[in-house]
Amino acid sequence: MRVNIAENIEHIRASLPQGVTLIAVSKYHPKEAVEIAYSVGQRDFGESKAQDLKTKFQELPSDIRWHFIGHLQSNKIKYIAPFIHLIHSVDSFKLLQEINKQGEKVGRTIPCLLQIHIAQEETKFGFSPNECRALLDSDEWRKLKNIEIRGLMCMASNTDDNQQIANEFNSVKALFDEIKEKHFTSDDRFDIFSAGMSDDHKIAIEAGSTHIRIGSDIFGPAHK
Repeated sequence: MRVNIAENIEHIRASLPQGVTLIAVSKYHPKEAVEIAYSVGQRDFGESKAQDLKTKFQELPSDIRWHFIGHLQSNKIKYIAPFIHLIHSVDSFKLLQEINKQGEKVGRTIPCLLQIHIAQEETKFGFSPNECRALLDSDEWRKLKNIEIRGLMCMASNTDDNQQIANEFNSVKALFDEIKEKHFTSDDRFDIFSAGMSDDHKIAIEAGSTHIRIGSDIFGPAHK
């Protein structure tokens, strides 16, 4: 089956409310697939492996905004620190410290999202809501001058139960609102709630998602 990447992007884009950013998840897909998406105006792309991302960054147009959406290992941050647009998957204070260190080395302030573990699966990463509260209450993160906390990211449980998915997204949006009110009330930069993928992005948008991460609905099945 031939996948029409350009058509898929335009179809999804036409369905999105104003203010929702579409991130085309290009991981496991060749640079040629990214080029097709780029040709119809797509500029935000998501990758989950630092070395693959560095390679694509070097081979593709420089105005692409690259989003890191996978589990990030501390020793891989250096590959993406010079150019990454947004890291969606910060799941520990230690990782935040290392991103700060690499940002300092390259003279950048690196935008980050705190990943919240809300799904039933143990395999997914992230802070529990209470761990996230404790981190922000500690104020240690304020000493990190080369990171910028822009919001929260989450992945819902892999289930057919749409009500459960909605409940999970709504609970993270409520946490987002609570944190915004308590820690970022006068900071307009804390404005990103990254939630929703191919199967559940409509539910995520209803819950208030600002950034959706779509892979298979654009590029077709991934060949890992």
